[in-house]
Amino acid sequence: MSTAGEPRPAVDDALTVRLPAQPTGSHDVLDSSDPAPPPAPGTRRTGRRALITGAAVLVLAAGAGTAVTWAYRGEVPLGVTVLGAELGGLSRTEAAAELRTHLAADARLSQPVTVRVEDRQASVKPADVGLVVDVDATVAAAAQGSPSPFGERAVPPVVAVDPDLLDAALRTSLGTIGEPMTKPAVVFDGVKPRAVHPEAGRGLDPARTAATIRDSWPASRAVTVPLVEVHPVTTAAEVDQLVTDLAEPAVSGPLTITADSGTVTVPPSAIAKSLVLTSDKTGRIEPRVDAKKLRAAVKKPLAKVEKKAKDARFSLKGGKPSIVGGADGTAVDLAAMAPEILTALRSTTERTIAATVTRAEPELTAAELGELGVKEKVSTFTTKFTGGLSSPRSQNIVQAAKQVEGTLVLPGETFSLNKHTGERGYQQGYQDAPVILGGKLTPGVGGGVSQFTTTLFNATYYAGLKDVEHKPHSYYFDRYPAVIESTIFYPDLDFKFKNDSPYGVLLDTAWTRNSITVSVWSTKVWDKVSTEWSRRRNITSPRTITLPAGPSCIATGGLPGFTQDAYRLFERDGKVVKREKFTWKYDAEPNYICGGADDSAG
Repeated sequence: MSTAGEPRPAVDDALTVRLPAQPTGSHDVLDSSDPAPPPAPGTRRTGRRALITGAAVLVLAAGAGTAVTWAYRGEVPLGVTVLGAELGGLSRTEAAAELRTHLAADARLSQPVTVRVEDRQASVKPADVGLVVDVDATVAAAAQGSPSPFGERAVPPVVAVDPDLLDAALRTSLGTIGEPMTKPAVVFDGVKPRAVHPEAGRGLDPARTAATIRDSWPASRAVTVPLVEVHPVTTAAEVDQLVTDLAEPAVSGPLTITADSGTVTVPPSAIAKSLVLTSDKTGRIEPRVDAKKLRAAVKKPLAKVEKKAKDARFSLKGGKPSIVGGADGTAVDLAAMAPEILTALRSTTERTIAATVTRAEPELTAAELGELGVKEKVSTFTTKFTGGLSSPRSQNIVQAAKQVEGTLVLPGETFSLNKHTGERGYQQGYQDAPVILGGKLTPGVGGGVSQFTTTLFNATYYAGLKDVEHKPHSYYFDRYPAVIESTIFYPDLDFKFKNDSPYGVLLDTAWTRNSITVSVWSTKVWDKVSTEWSRRRNITSPRTITLPAGPSCIATGGLPGFTQDAYRLFERDGKVVKREKFTWKYDAEPNYICGGADDSAG
């Protein structure tokens, strides 16, 4: 025992080994085989006690060494646990395997976490936001520190979460929360730049939110996340500097792009449309040139210095489709030039740059056309002209046929006749001919195109293609098949079909002095497509109406009205495998008389 003033020996309690007390008195003897000689006269009898003490020291040392070895066996010190999993004494590999097994059985780790933000809350699934226990990092943390051979040391898990996924999930669930910051920008009012200064807001900070979740989970499945003041990265002074250094010089004059084939002048208005000086979600402005917007703004000047690539196409000469190869063109690569353009826009003097010209490839190659299966005539349909080929009505039909001739509709595409031809007016080669307006025939530009529409509709109908949009006439005309016919009027009434086959569809048009024909070339999907009609029902008679005489009055003989069904039958292997019903109600067309007395019965 140490006395007062003497330093107490430093002893690690964790490594102390206590030995049993030795016997005293007459029993404190050595074995008779002890070879030690008797003590000399006048000396103390110490050999036996020294031997005992030495033995005790040896036992103590051996015990301490065993305790140290035992406490530090494996790579994870003894006594270490993580979420209740005992990892002490295991190698890191063993500890990782043990921890993974333990975590897989812990139902808490897959249960949703409730995240509260002010007066709202969201339920977040751990798997959706990458919220997991990082096993390797946790084992590495567990391997640190001192052992606890006679106790337990709980090591908290290392938690990982994806801040961006977590932030996106919370914003989706909570909606707009806090106060959005005003993002800095430079916008153009025409060609005049205007600074938009930033203002701080209150919102979620992804890093702060992720840290809060990591610190609380999985011990708690209800976490409160604070809103923080969000400051844009770009300051008001930096926005003003951007106006001075870039925006104002950019629109100070035109930019000139030179190429071997000519020169393109980019006016300030086109520059203002394509110079992007808005910020990202952090409020950082990275100036850039939007190549697509710039191309749209100078489309016509660019066309004069570029050579458009020619797509491969089908030719129907010789009675069957053949492929005509395409050809490469040239294009000014505005996207590649964007950094150089941006540099030139900062100057008010050096504003001429050389064009980067690249090869423009066809959108459709001969090889691609060859894989579309356009090899046979799938269907054809013909209607008769009501007048000779030279009549305005017939010429309108032919004009529409010319615009559609050779059109290729790829698999999955939808064809729109209005979109394909655009407005059918005098400038497009159409003439005045009777059209139905307000329930009666009146002169109008493009009259007769409904007959071409009906012919095209039936050709695609009998090819088995999907009907998307069509509308039969108000009155029945016997030159068309009842129910399965279509009118058209730009832009309100359209005809559309979808190529729902796996093959390309090529539209072929032809005309004679008294007829128009549309054929569909592709690969047959159905063995046969046919039509069955129901009987006509709900038949109504026309009434007589007298109209003022004049050029706008067109007399008619009147037509009965009725309702009828038409069934499109799809056959394969000699069996009808699909039926499609069309129904239409025709009004009775009045008997219009130009001038004279009104003989209608009311």
